[in-house]
Amino acid sequence: MKVMGAETLGKLIPWRKQSRLHRLGPTEKFAVFLLVVLSIFMLMPLVYILNHALKPYQELFIYPPNIFARHPSFQNFVELLGITKGTAIPITRYIFNSVIVAVLCVIIVTVVSAMCAYPISKHKFPGHKVVFGMILLTLLFAPETVAIPRYLVVSKLGIMNTYFAHIMPMVAVPTGVFLMKQFIDQLPNELLDSAKIDGAREYTIFMKIVLPVIMPAVATIGIIAFNAAWGNTETSTLFMQQEEMKTFPFYISTLTSGMANNVARQGAAAAAALLMFLPNLIIFLLFQSKVIATMAHSGIK
Repeated sequence: MKVMGAETLGKLIPWRKQSRLHRLGPTEKFAVFLLVVLSIFMLMPLVYILNHALKPYQELFIYPPNIFARHPSFQNFVELLGITKGTAIPITRYIFNSVIVAVLCVIIVTVVSAMCAYPISKHKFPGHKVVFGMILLTLLFAPETVAIPRYLVVSKLGIMNTYFAHIMPMVAVPTGVFLMKQFIDQLPNELLDSAKIDGAREYTIFMKIVLPVIMPAVATIGIIAFNAAWGNTETSTLFMQQEEMKTFPFYISTLTSGMANNVARQGAAAAAALLMFLPNLIIFLLFQSKVIATMAHSGIK
């Protein structure tokens, strides 16, 4: 029996010799090329902010500006850490406050949104459509319209200068309730009814059946909550009179304010901007698949 050579097999099965890109038509190749160009364009701000933080002072103000640092150094980070050496509140205190507030906001927002979406979706209590409509109606209001009522509520509760004042104004996230309700709507009622017949309580159904299904929505809302809490300066400005309770974004906003010129502390501000940006980037890269799943299923029942 004659054994076929590699060339003969290649002629008989030509698709094995071709890459996936070669099998694409002209339209598909153009689409791939366009997506690659757009990806490079979208990456430019990330490259710029990274190089901007590593530029020494002599490169920060040159014209025309350079995207890439010619002589990268950590001088800006050293300056940032050294600004608070002679003060009573170190920079680590601001960072610690931001981490605590961001983590607690992520946990509380996801739990509250899930516990709000579940009864609206599956229990159908009287007026559940009105409640859901009112939650969606809050999306129409700009944050500035509720600033004064929010301040009055926080003041009356007596939680000024506490972590609760950072967290409580950010607990209600209508987008989170909407996304989680859309996911919970996909659960068949027969599955929940069979769990109840087997003796499962509401807590068990919620923790063992509902939450695993809505994990993509939980991850997405977690990213949204972290992004809002990590970059928030409003609570530190309005509700915190004690400096040790203020967060890192507020500290960054004060780095260059009140300076005699526009050059002082610009390197520290560039380093601080990178420190503010990196956590958001890392968390999004870790959970990007969950975000894509949420966007794909949020409108499907």
